[in-house]
Amino acid sequence: MPQPSTGFGEELRKRRLEAGFSLTALSGSVHYSKAQLSKVERGLKAPSRDLARLCDAALGAGGALLALLAPETTNPPVDPAPGFVHEEDWIMQLSPDGPNTFQPLSRRDAIGAGAASLMAWRSDSAGPASPAAGADMVEASRSLFTHYRRLGQTVAPGLLLPVLIAQTHTLRELSAHCDSGTRRHLLALGSRYAEYVGWLVQETGDERAALWWTQRAVDLAAAGGDRALAGYALVRRALITLYRDDAAQTVALARRAQSSALPPRIRGLAAQREAQGHALAGDRRACLDALDRARALLSLQDEGTDEPVIGTMHLPDPVGMVTGWCLVDLGQPREASEELDRQLALVGGDAVRTQVRYGVRRALAYASAGEIDHACDLAAPLLDGVEAVGSATVTTDLRRLARALARHANHSSVRRLGPRLGTLSRPSTI
Repeated sequence: MPQPSTGFGEELRKRRLEAGFSLTALSGSVHYSKAQLSKVERGLKAPSRDLARLCDAALGAGGALLALLAPETTNPPVDPAPGFVHEEDWIMQLSPDGPNTFQPLSRRDAIGAGAASLMAWRSDSAGPASPAAGADMVEASRSLFTHYRRLGQTVAPGLLLPVLIAQTHTLRELSAHCDSGTRRHLLALGSRYAEYVGWLVQETGDERAALWWTQRAVDLAAAGGDRALAGYALVRRALITLYRDDAAQTVALARRAQSSALPPRIRGLAAQREAQGHALAGDRRACLDALDRARALLSLQDEGTDEPVIGTMHLPDPVGMVTGWCLVDLGQPREASEELDRQLALVGGDAVRTQVRYGVRRALAYASAGEIDHACDLAAPLLDGVEAVGSATVTTDLRRLARALARHANHSSVRRLGPRLGTLSRPSTI
């Protein structure tokens, strides 16, 4: 829990008076009660990060108030390849009553544990695959990958992960039996599967496993001659630090992924992530500059690859949507809600995961702007989708929304929405 901060309160009062704001005026601007603001200024009550964002923006502090808050978490640095296993075997267990597990083991450990004793077979005794077989596998796997990504918009990660892991393994193993040209295509496609597995694993809330899979994606791509994916791995690592509210690490990782040697799309996605980091720090100018760079880079067409696109395929205007996302963290909820209104109107109705991810943030923007009934009206139809897709990252914003609405518990719309919102916003439900 955040601790009371005399330093924050003193700085807030100093900046409020310099800006000519009374407590009543600031209360009306940030939609927190006058009594709560008074307690924060006197060091009697801890400021939430959301309150600090709104006050920082209202008083034009440029991130100075946010910088006075202690980090909310003490997570260790993001390890690019946690639990790295050499010569790993992939052990997957599927339970008849639903749960499934995946565990990489060294081959010595797998044999010692008897993991290879039941229904075990090996592919390394197979002969060379014909060119036609390799080409057919590439074509079929590309088509399947598109379908899996669409399906991932509507179902929980646990339902897709077993088949995606198996497909990644098949591509990796078949590549060892093909000619060099086909091998490169198989490994490149396998790297896309592994990267998508990493994203879905992060959606379950397992950061370490998500990073492990991202590293597998980098390894597969490099084995096929593509070293650019290592740059995108930095963008993925920056996503984890973003959800930890670690602005400095998010910006640092994203900047490392903007080398001129990398393809424009990776640099554009990295610039978007950098913008999100600057928004966390309350630096509006740096955020908007990074978004401008992102739009310019993403408008360029990467050449020399026909592999599936890296990053989202469900946002018609990704920079526009990320702009709306950033404006929430910059303490500009009205601007954010207007931008997110525009962007969500462009997203297809079948992209449920995308709709709930940005729809919850739009509801948060309206709640932060004091439009409580409208925020509830927007959130209510999203909750079935939230439950269906089982997203740990969406739940982060859902908790922020629940806290924002809890300050207005007397609203009838909040009373109606509150019980289910509270249940779904608990981390244990993912």
